[in-house]
Amino acid sequence: MKKVYQYMSLFSLAAALLATTGCRKNNTGVWDENKTSASYKIKGALWGNEDNRLAADKDNFIGPSEEDFIPLKDEDLQSQFADNAIPQSTITPGGEGSFIPGIEHFRMPTSQLASIFRNVLFNTDDHILRGNEALATIDTVASYLLEHPHTYVFIEGHCDERGPQAYNLSLGARRANYVRSLLVQKGVGSDQLHTISYGKERPIEAGHGANAWKINRRAQFKIFQKT
Repeated sequence: MKKVYQYMSLFSLAAALLATTGCRKNNTGVWDENKTSASYKIKGALWGNEDNRLAADKDNFIGPSEEDFIPLKDEDLQSQFADNAIPQSTITPGGEGSFIPGIEHFRMPTSQLASIFRNVLFNTDDHILRGNEALATIDTVASYLLEHPHTYVFIEGHCDERGPQAYNLSLGARRANYVRSLLVQKGVGSDQLHTISYGKERPIEAGHGANAWKINRRAQFKIFQKT
């Protein structure tokens, strides 16, 4: 009987050690592999709601909260397929043999042109232009470029401060390319339009709230007019 109690004690000790090992973090601060995906979201959402900004720990994996998630619609998918069919420019600004300079020579529109080449804004985690005002700006820009074929544009994609840098660079690229695709679909020459993404690195509003985020989620135009 004494041996039975000894075996039971050893079994209990081993079970306790296994339970302790399965629940702890390793020395690098990374959750052990037996953790479920739900464990990675304990610090909050990547975007979060507008009243709970920056609550997420940047060192943890985090994703969009349910209320901020914008489902992809059928028309979005169709536009994405159309985007892929639009050829990229054959011109590399500032490149060898190029007749237009590099991006450092493109300027923010001023005076009357500033009222034409206005920033267009995006929803959180979205690269599709939803509002009538933004689409009207695209129409105005397209009309001008059709009348001025020697005006060249860099379309910049920008994001708000939330989320990882690499993710925002990708999102900024999708925003810039989406605007470019709309302009090409309206007849603007593809060689007039170039894109670049700055992700979250160049905000125009330095605040940390919903109003600043809204302004910084944008596509912005810089132009060069060849004489």
